[in-house]
Amino acid sequence: MEPALAAAPGDRRTVVSLFSRLRTADGQSNPLPFYAKLRTMGEVVPAPWGGHLATSYRLCHQVLRSRSWRVPDSGWRTCQDDAARWSAAASRQMGDTLPMLNPPHHTRMRRPLGNIFDRKSLEIIKPSVEKVIERLLDRLAEELREGPADFCALVGEELPVITIGEWLGIPSADYPLLRSLTHDQVYTQELFPTPSHLALSDAATHRLRQYFTELVQERRKAPGGDPISSWIRTWDALESDRHAADEAVYSLALFMVLAALETTAHVLSSMVWLLMKHPRQLEWLRIHPEHIPGAIDEVLRYDAPIHMISRVAAEDTELAGVRVRKNEMVQLMIGAAHHDPNQYADPGVFDIRRKATYLSFGGGIHYCLGNTLARLEATCLLTSLLKRLPSLRISAAPVWAPRVAFRRLTALQVVHT
Repeated sequence: MEPALAAAPGDRRTVVSLFSRLRTADGQSNPLPFYAKLRTMGEVVPAPWGGHLATSYRLCHQVLRSRSWRVPDSGWRTCQDDAARWSAAASRQMGDTLPMLNPPHHTRMRRPLGNIFDRKSLEIIKPSVEKVIERLLDRLAEELREGPADFCALVGEELPVITIGEWLGIPSADYPLLRSLTHDQVYTQELFPTPSHLALSDAATHRLRQYFTELVQERRKAPGGDPISSWIRTWDALESDRHAADEAVYSLALFMVLAALETTAHVLSSMVWLLMKHPRQLEWLRIHPEHIPGAIDEVLRYDAPIHMISRVAAEDTELAGVRVRKNEMVQLMIGAAHHDPNQYADPGVFDIRRKATYLSFGGGIHYCLGNTLARLEATCLLTSLLKRLPSLRISAAPVWAPRVAFRRLTALQVVHT
């Protein structure tokens, strides 16, 4: 197969400039103009750092659901030239977690889990989630009596860690540590992490490994009715090597926490921010709460928690007429795809009555395992907020972490008038 055409110097400079500006405060508060510019460059844009960027909904949807594309697993990472980036401890650890496994390894890890957040499981979890929300909103209301309060700190980042922590049977005293370590660990999943960010990520990965290894050993000595104890029993039946069984359980427990905290926290805070920016829609939703699921769909479309997902070509192939070599990476620009005018009417308009499709939870065999739990948390929170704090308003400009792939609202000051 002939090599793909290289990008012109002007195109490379434009792409680099766009990604640099996406990290700024302006780019984080409104990335849509930058995504629009990227889409004008084509459905497939050469990435200056190697590989390609897919900008359309059509292509992102196609790649996510195709078995012809793979995830960048640990084997792929060890073959890359940028050893500092891909062979760092945090990157190697991510390469061994469920979202970064390819068949047959993915099948072996995924199949024993089944549908862990099915309807029956969610019915069991829901009362606990609702109870936590009432407690968090009590605290928020108390803070609001004194003036502005930070919704992210008091609710958005608290609900996911408490929900997953209670489900796994993790001591509540450890929640702040796990939340902090998760924020640091995610740097390795960003585009071009700095050496200092990689060092933070590596250190967080080391502490997370120590924590969850010890947790698995504790559950092995004193098993209970929690998921970790159940996974130990499952893997003991599948794997004769106890060390290998413990490694599998450790990897699952770590993955559950990493996946649940960062992305769900953003969905919750972004949901409140977007709805408060559109008070007429918020008021309509208060009158028509049966449309809460559709509103959450539109939040997931308009500002997905992950704006970039990576895939690797399993063989030499073509994507929209562009040649992609075997093992070459294509970064799926989900944030741009969700505002593709060929997929959505008026994509820049936030409209909770829209019948929104989205790629926020990925696709194919790697479709997000905890998508229903995230939606449950968002639904219960929004339902309670509409009843308890009807006059909640933004009091200051939100603050975002300077990221590209993983969105994170770090501060959302609100008042109740």
